[in-house]
Amino acid sequence: MEVQETRVQTDRVLTIPNVLSMARLVGVPLFLWLILRPVFGGPNSDGWALLVLALSGVSDYLDGKLARRWNQVSRLGRLLDPAADRLYILSTLVGLTWREILPWWLTGLLLARELMLLVMVGILRRHGYPPPQVNFLGKAATFNLMYAFPLLLLSEGGSWLASLAAVFGWAFAGWGTTLYWWAGILYVVQVRRLVRADATAD
Repeated sequence: MEVQETRVQTDRVLTIPNVLSMARLVGVPLFLWLILRPVFGGPNSDGWALLVLALSGVSDYLDGKLARRWNQVSRLGRLLDPAADRLYILSTLVGLTWREILPWWLTGLLLARELMLLVMVGILRRHGYPPPQVNFLGKAATFNLMYAFPLLLLSEGGSWLASLAAVFGWAFAGWGTTLYWWAGILYVVQVRRLVRADATAD
């Protein structure tokens, strides 16, 4: 009976953690629109963009914590959570690069890592494996980048606060990028081991 109950819970869709993850996904286009308004002649909405980003960070923390506490970890949630993380990172990269706050080489470095993971996911699917689960290192990288981006957005301007935000923003960006690639390399190693194990079994 316990096994059946666990299976039902892991297959549920409408759970509070999943709703939080869905809300994060809805916030992605809103965030991108807010951050790009000045580019298209609209008013500066960086404050609202920062608020959306902050709320996404809070919901990212809550959905995982609540899922574990209330035993509502689901297969859908395990897909939605990393998808929302990646979409926020992608939309922030697009917005900040378009506004020339981020240099193109940093954007290229982060996008190259995402491309590498897409290739790994394709290899896993070909061998019948699901996408790799997000590990602690990947989460730490995401948190660093999610701190870096709003700080770099705040660094626009000539005030002492902008200068301070730039220092901390670039520090978090450096740590986040390093951890992001480190986590990506660990995924590659994991995929390589699984493929080798399959080849040995055959």
